[in-house]
Amino acid sequence: MNGKVLLVDDEQHITRNLEKVIPWNMLGLEIVGTAKNGVEALELLQETPADLVLCDIRMPVMDGLELVRNIREQGIACEIIMLSGYQDFSYTRAAIQYGVKDYILKPIPYDELTGVIARVMSEQRHKRQQVKEEKRKLDRIIDLANEKILYDVLMDYTEITADNWLMAGQEQQLGEPQYTMIVLDIDAGSADARDWREWPDKERKMWNFAVCNVLRETLQLAGVQHAIIQMRDGEWCVLIHGEQSDVFNGQAGPAEFSQRFETKSAKWADTLLASVRKNAKLQLHAGIYDQVAAMNELSAAYKCVQRGMQLSTETAPIAFYGNERSGDFEAGRTLWDIAERLIGAMKRGDAGGVEAEQKRLAEQLHKAGASADGRLEPLLHFLALHLMRELKEADLLPREREDAMWRKMDLHFGVKDLFAEIRQATSEGVVRSTDKRKLSERQMADAKQFMDRHLFRDLSVEEAATHVGLSTSHFSLLFKQTYGETFIEYITRARMETAKLLLAETPKSVAQIAKEVGYAERRYFTKVFMKYTGQIPTDYRMAVQGTSLMTAGEETEEEH
Repeated sequence: MNGKVLLVDDEQHITRNLEKVIPWNMLGLEIVGTAKNGVEALELLQETPADLVLCDIRMPVMDGLELVRNIREQGIACEIIMLSGYQDFSYTRAAIQYGVKDYILKPIPYDELTGVIARVMSEQRHKRQQVKEEKRKLDRIIDLANEKILYDVLMDYTEITADNWLMAGQEQQLGEPQYTMIVLDIDAGSADARDWREWPDKERKMWNFAVCNVLRETLQLAGVQHAIIQMRDGEWCVLIHGEQSDVFNGQAGPAEFSQRFETKSAKWADTLLASVRKNAKLQLHAGIYDQVAAMNELSAAYKCVQRGMQLSTETAPIAFYGNERSGDFEAGRTLWDIAERLIGAMKRGDAGGVEAEQKRLAEQLHKAGASADGRLEPLLHFLALHLMRELKEADLLPREREDAMWRKMDLHFGVKDLFAEIRQATSEGVVRSTDKRKLSERQMADAKQFMDRHLFRDLSVEEAATHVGLSTSHFSLLFKQTYGETFIEYITRARMETAKLLLAETPKSVAQIAKEVGYAERRYFTKVFMKYTGQIPTDYRMAVQGTSLMTAGEETEEEH
């Protein structure tokens, strides 16, 4: 695509010569207009933006320097080269102050001017490429931060309400139906997954990372706003952002909407499964929540889909799940609830809780044994698989124990043997959890010190988890249990408290303080600070120290 050039000179023979002599096509440029003075030039720029303006200094009505000043004040993005028959340093100095790229004296040396134009446009293209790359990196950082928050929401590690100061600028979205949820999972108990189960942990991590990239790239190419969150080894939650109007234009009833929603979401799931199959060489299956979900509904929706996928005895690659259409029988739901409490007790190192849930599980199996019509064994098998994956995610299942369990699971044990295996695994898990509790406390204290030392920069939960040698999900759970808040909540609160201290005790500007506490963008820092304290930074500073240490110009700075 050619760049656009505007020529401004009150001498028409100058503009005609510029049009004819300069090799515009070779430079990748086209002339979009000519003007005789600054007023005409401004009107043309407002109608047709230009990448480059060649402008004379001395002109009637509005001269070149006044034109340049107006261009800069109006925020019109273009490069400017001045042309003048006057070799006066005051003109040159004024031009430099307004960011003019070069200053060419008349009579115009066209070869020299051609070289200057080529250099200026090359610098502009390079600068735009840098800006584009920086925006891409910033967008990815924002996506990662969003994914961290969404992970905590999905795992129910944080309470999402309009009062949560982490949600600065997002309050209006909490109750809106905006996400299509697709959970992608490897069928860990299938014969197709045996190779995957035998992979070393390092190879599995690389594969998990590769699948995340495949899913992101697939949706990015489609231009869809999305988030990809790895929930555990071999399981991902895909959230596609969109209103109901994205599925239909508001002209359909509930039944037609449901049909269209299922058609569209199933198409997305099929596309993602095919992409993983092609690029990662592994077969997954998909569970879709059967309606759009608001942010404050995501945790319940995820649990519903995950439970449905784990308890389902069907082998369909794509299935829909919802609270109203749950197909599993009552014993399955009860077993699932017991398993969830059992897993929670293990992770807490609560031996009494584990023993109580083991007894409930035994009672439920005894009660359902005579009436389950052969469905109890596969359900218990799926629960054992779920338990194994949760134990592994919590780092409570050594690799040798995992391999032994897989071997036994592949032999299709009966209900009695499956229960014995679950009981042994949970008992060993709670012992390990108890032994690790003291270590975890030390790790969390170490992580907290590490985070406090690095508040000034973009710090990821993955980096903090790696620092103490834990998986991201297990670190997030331990941190929440230890300090009563998530990683993001702690980091943000610590930054806000540091910012309050700097505002109260130093004369540093708001922009400087924002950078020192890890916010590259002052306006976003102000939003979060306002949400946290109820005041914008300058008002907070005035309240605690008066105007004596206010930095120049800060009193009128617009921060709302």
